Amino acid sequence: MMTKRKSLIAGAALVGAAALALTGCAGSSDPETTSDAGSGTGADRPIEIAVFNGWDEGIAASYLWQAVLEEQGYDVNLTYADVAPVYQGVSQGDFDVVLDTWLPVTHADYMDQYGDDLEDLGAWNDEAKLTIAVNEDASIDSLSDLAANADAFNNEIIGIEPGSGLMRITADDVVPGYGLDGMNLVESSTPAMLTELRAATDADQNIVVTLWRPHWAYDAFPIKDLEDPDGLLGGAESIHSVASTSFATDFPDVHQWISNFTMDSATLYSLENAMFNEYEGDDYLPVVQQWISENQEWVDSLTS
Repeated sequence: MMTKRKSLIAGAALVGAAALALTGCAGSSDPETTSDAGSGTGADRPIEIAVFNGWDEGIAASYLWQAVLEEQGYDVNLTYADVAPVYQGVSQGDFDVVLDTWLPVTHADYMDQYGDDLEDLGAWNDEAKLTIAVNEDASIDSLSDLAANADAFNNEIIGIEPGSGLMRITADDVVPGYGLDGMNLVESSTPAMLTELRAATDADQNIVVTLWRPHWAYDAFPIKDLEDPDGLLGGAESIHSVASTSFATDFPDVHQWISNFTMDSATLYSLENAMFNEYEGDDYLPVVQQWISENQEWVDSLTS
């Protein structure tokens, strides 16, 4: 069952326009349960979380923190946007935090460009990796064999959002490095890629997709990663939270909680599966709240 996503928002018009954010539900808990929200030490405004279009681990983490923070008495807005406008917006203080920065490779260019105006709050998952995946029963196991077998995969690599780090690295490094110039690298979106993956799986057809770990697709589909003998996709990465330079002053408690946040891949897969695989809608907050109730002890530790 394919998950619908929120409407995609892109372009520089987002930046500097936090008032146009796609807002989450207002917090309903007693604000005096947290010092930032109740004592006047926090900013008198919602917390603005930017979310990359199509990056499921970031969507899951963002909804998790929206639910957690609203329970603590904060108002939280989630804004979906493409990668470049997010970093520009965080650097200018239009967004407080983004929870899906991949380092040291995928988003390095953005950190180099905007890093002086950002604060890296540290990694919350250190098991991330960019991949090129195929159906599990495909006759090849390595990217070095893909060019010679391109016809078996309809001469296509199904990609995700243009401008993403994964697509840039695939186009600039993987395609020329493994002689894949004769294949069409299809720019689409993560939901569209997953739709193609599901259709190919249902039809028992070969397919090549750009993907990454951690991702719930590895639990949902019979797929395997192609080996990357030349290391062109990079090694293991970490997923970091990156904040505006004013975040610590505006929301000191939340700044500390997110700085201390860690989530292993098994826990992340559990949340992602609840949101994107077992649920067909796009109103994720009730799904996340239900997941929280089933994992309450772990969730409570996030703000202890």
